[in-house]
Amino acid sequence: MKRTDFAYELPEELIAAEPLLERSASRLLIVPSSDASVRHGTVAADLLTLLRPGDVVVVNNTRVIPARLNGKKETGGHVEIMIERILAPQRIRAFVRASKTPHADSVISLDAGYQVRVLGRDGDLFVLEEVNGQSLLAYADQHGHVPLPPYMKREDRASDRERYQTVFAKHAGAVAAPTAGLHFDPSLIEHIRAKGVEWVELTLHVGAGTFNPVRVDEISEHQMHAEWYEITPAAAQCIQAAKADGRRVVAIGTTSLRALEGSAAQSPTGEVRAETAETALFITPGYRFRVVDCLFTNFHLPESTLVMLISAFAGYERVMSVYREAVNQRYRFFSYGDACWFERAEACV
Repeated sequence: MKRTDFAYELPEELIAAEPLLERSASRLLIVPSSDASVRHGTVAADLLTLLRPGDVVVVNNTRVIPARLNGKKETGGHVEIMIERILAPQRIRAFVRASKTPHADSVISLDAGYQVRVLGRDGDLFVLEEVNGQSLLAYADQHGHVPLPPYMKREDRASDRERYQTVFAKHAGAVAAPTAGLHFDPSLIEHIRAKGVEWVELTLHVGAGTFNPVRVDEISEHQMHAEWYEITPAAAQCIQAAKADGRRVVAIGTTSLRALEGSAAQSPTGEVRAETAETALFITPGYRFRVVDCLFTNFHLPESTLVMLISAFAGYERVMSVYREAVNQRYRFFSYGDACWFERAEACV
């Protein structure tokens, strides 16, 4: 298939630049696995009705770091640093935007007396190290900016530090939010558990590569960025028990799905394993899903790898029709936007 097969028309005014006041107030487009008509509801009113006792809901508990840093080169020129990954307390891999490409061993000065040295290139990225051995994560927490996606077309505000973060975020390392999780508030989580649904957490640190567009026409030629994930023994055991019992596994967001399917894809037996690893799994139509039965996710960018993933999960024609319906019904799109519920298409089993 080609990149343009996953294009759709989206009026700019449907891109959500601001979050709703209440997390679970977002609209929810419900897509059954059969040819039955889609339904329109809200997260607060309808998600609980879609979940069944015994389901396992899997969420990504990564924590977004304020990954955009500003600095100056030795020549005085402005530099913007976008952390891609924390490699060590004093070392990061990052995108660096400057009028001229910084060279190895040059120093970039940050606010509050911090300095980073350019150690070298890593493909399109740079490896930087704090000169005085201080923690760059601690620096980012104090002086960094929330890495809002470019399509929001605004600067971050103090309120984004709380709102562009899930209420169950624990482990710092992501530079983009697992946005499906933004719809959950403590009350909704409590009601999910009270229904007899198992709540399972894993960690996948969303990288800056998630913003990278597909630039090749043939999607088979696209190189997926790798992302670090961790699945604990307790999480793996719970998920495998559900699969053995015939109970559903519900992924909250494409990041949770990628970690689960990435683990199973690397396992000789196709099972989710307790592990700390990386996944560069690129899911496109034709992929055989091993773990996830239902997917709760936001609406994603045209021609993106995430639209391709959802098309693999629910069926290409079905997904493109659903996106057209969402546009016609004026749903809010992308990170601060509305959500949809997909059941895995039988043809994709």
